[in-house]
Amino acid sequence: MRLFNDMTIRGPAIDRRSFLIGAGATFAAGLAPRSAEALERADALFGASCKRADGSFGCAIFTDRGEIVSTVALPERGHDVAFDPVSGKAVAFARRPRTFAIVFDPLTGETFQTLNSPEGRHYFGHGFFSPDGRLLYATEHDYDAARGLVAIYDVPAGYVRIGEFDAHGMDTHEALLMPDGETIVIANGGIETHPDYGRQMLNLATMQPSIVFIDRRSGDLIDKQILPRELHKLSLHHIAIDGKNRVWFGGQYQGAASDAPPLVGFAKAGDPLDLTELRPADLASLSNYIGSVAASRDGERIAVSSPVGGTLMILDAATGNVLRRVGLADGCGLAPDAAGFVATSGRGTVLRLEADDRSAAADLEWDNHILAL
Repeated sequence: MRLFNDMTIRGPAIDRRSFLIGAGATFAAGLAPRSAEALERADALFGASCKRADGSFGCAIFTDRGEIVSTVALPERGHDVAFDPVSGKAVAFARRPRTFAIVFDPLTGETFQTLNSPEGRHYFGHGFFSPDGRLLYATEHDYDAARGLVAIYDVPAGYVRIGEFDAHGMDTHEALLMPDGETIVIANGGIETHPDYGRQMLNLATMQPSIVFIDRRSGDLIDKQILPRELHKLSLHHIAIDGKNRVWFGGQYQGAASDAPPLVGFAKAGDPLDLTELRPADLASLSNYIGSVAASRDGERIAVSSPVGGTLMILDAATGNVLRRVGLADGCGLAPDAAGFVATSGRGTVLRLEADDRSAAADLEWDNHILAL
């Protein structure tokens, strides 16, 4: 069934000035002086889940220089953030296997609503809005049936959950809206888990990672692409879309540490998966684990991170060649900025890669992902 006839296509990330205009002229007056000054100096804004010095969890909005604009409290550890430029609201999703998502104002930190996944489900930590902001999509796990879902929420009705689509796989992690505004692309990691067993992997011998394309209005399957059998332990969790509408993915290998499988590649509906061959030294630096994937604003470069290997890598999207490799201990979060990419680490670092400019957000440990607002 078709849910809404919303045809406006989401544009690129908006800058600080556009963000303030959208927020209204009275917003800046309501900020604390330090936050207002940070916002004025910023070239771009980002959102990320974090851990505070007292051990509590939250989500912070910060500048490309690591200055904090606002924070919102989370009941437990968060994962990723979704932002709707139409309403100016954001949603922080829980890390699996938790069941909450917090709707908040990214500029003030005001919490509007707490969403909860249905009984027998949990969030996988990722989601996105439809182009007109009327729908929120979130990846979910039906853990007794071991199947992944994309849940659908009616935003104007108060974030009422109105339906779900089959993700055609399990361990349904990150999902994105393709530039056509009509197609959802999903990374299915292929790992079976159940809250009764924590994060234990229950099906290593039969994993089937996949990249899936579905129609965002009907949920109809457009294409499903599966890794070769010899790579069935390469879990696919994170994706980004380049300037040619190819979906780049990063793998997390669940096999022997001594193996050296390809970890990066791209997918396009109707074509076979394409795996990128990295030089042995570059591949080894990733320690068989990609934590985040991001595309530059122009879509010409792809960044991947390995918190396990303490490595960030920028690839040429046209050739797959490594353009740059940077060390960052526990570095995982990646997002595009005007010059290239911003990265964060679990040790509180905010790094502008192109400027090699590192700063630290006081008393915060960044979680896995960053969203460019």
